[in-house]
Amino acid sequence: MARPEPHPAVEDILPRVARREPMAMNDCIAQFGGLVWSIIRRYVQPDSEAEDVVQEAFSELWQKADRFDGSKASAVTFIGMIARRRSIDWLRRKQRRPELQPLPADFDQRIPASVAESPRVDLESLHGALQELSDEIRNLLQLHFSQGLTHHEISEQTGLPLGTVKTRLRRGLISLRALMRRSNPPLEVS
Repeated sequence: MARPEPHPAVEDILPRVARREPMAMNDCIAQFGGLVWSIIRRYVQPDSEAEDVVQEAFSELWQKADRFDGSKASAVTFIGMIARRRSIDWLRRKQRRPELQPLPADFDQRIPASVAESPRVDLESLHGALQELSDEIRNLLQLHFSQGLTHHEISEQTGLPLGTVKTRLRRGLISLRALMRRSNPPLEVS
């Protein structure tokens, strides 16, 4: 017995999303939201995390709708595979995260003396030491520490090879540490 052909409007949703037609994504969510939710809920708990994964799945669908080929798979299969892939990615991320244990009720939250007595960074000395570094190293350090960019993102932004970014950041930190020690020698305890 032959399967009934899907409604043409259902199979036309993904090409409409790929063309960025107004309301196409709303139609896609309305048509396939239940399917995506049910696939993701098989893998992802609790509901709050499942909602995030559903959003990721529809974001990926928005970005990759132009890859849909109706001659290779139906829209349901294409969307189902994206939902399943997002779910599996979530499971992998969860396995890499350590399980957090609650602190015992009698946990002492005071700062250990060794940490409390550690020397503080003098911002004026830090800024002075930074000025002694080359403009390039200072820029790389700012991108990494002030703007929070990863090594890969810095490489893309600056056009430098990834290995060069890593090496220059490391050497910059070593130079900065030496400059800070020179301007703030450790206190001698008598």
